[in-house]
Amino acid sequence: MTRMALTSNMMVLSNTNNFVEHRHAMIRFSEIVATMTSAYILTGDEKYAKHAVKHIKAWFVDEDTKMNPNLLYSQAIKGRFTGRSTGVIDTIHLVEVARSVSLLKDSPSFPAKDYEAVKAWFRDYLTWLTTHPYGLEERAAKNNHGICWSMQAAGFAQLVGDEDVLNWVRNEFKNVYLTRNMTNSGGFPAELGRTKPYGYSLFVIDAMAGIAQIASTPKDNLWTYQAPDGRGMAKGLEFIFPYIADKSKWPYSHDVLYWDEWPVQQPCLVFGGVALNNRNIWTCGKN
Repeated sequence: MTRMALTSNMMVLSNTNNFVEHRHAMIRFSEIVATMTSAYILTGDEKYAKHAVKHIKAWFVDEDTKMNPNLLYSQAIKGRFTGRSTGVIDTIHLVEVARSVSLLKDSPSFPAKDYEAVKAWFRDYLTWLTTHPYGLEERAAKNNHGICWSMQAAGFAQLVGDEDVLNWVRNEFKNVYLTRNMTNSGGFPAELGRTKPYGYSLFVIDAMAGIAQIASTPKDNLWTYQAPDGRGMAKGLEFIFPYIADKSKWPYSHDVLYWDEWPVQQPCLVFGGVALNNRNIWTCGKN
């Protein structure tokens, strides 16, 4: 990895020779399954469910092609590490897949034995995330990595019915992410101090929104929960919303990479706008 000094900070540049095709394949998989599942829900046409299930079986059921339920070799560095805990974040793309599986379970195109096999895969992976040193180290991370661990764990636990993990995530969200990671203004210092503070601020609030969307219950609504000093999802969206609506107002350093590509269609706006009944957030101020 190439490193370059930038005043008192270090600017980390990506190694363009990295092998990333496995991650790209996972992203494509997530996009295909989520899109086909959405089309199935909207139209009721089994052809969409059938296509989604074909990909799901290839990744989690078929012996010749299925992924192992662990990330022992994620983000390896040749000659230094065979794998690293930070690689756990790469499976955030499986959250949408797990949620799609739940929505497809009653489709005639998804045989019960295959559905149960997929659930078993996610149960095994969740066990790995909650017991292996890589998973435990990532869970304890004090930035977006720990938050993304919880988003994944919540999504997988919801599919397999693991209430202990879901309760742990809810507690961490309220008593750690809102009190340790978020400031009173709603920003996330661990992300604002990076060389790509805008992109990471968008990323972390989207991950927080993912947890709130997945783990909330009628009796424990993470969207409306507030710490005693007022910190909560509403405060986090209040912080980032003006800079999504108009990036030119961003008062912090510009990202060293991908500045022009941000923002995108941020999930936090849709989920947050609906959950908080705030059309202005939902439409990004374009009523």
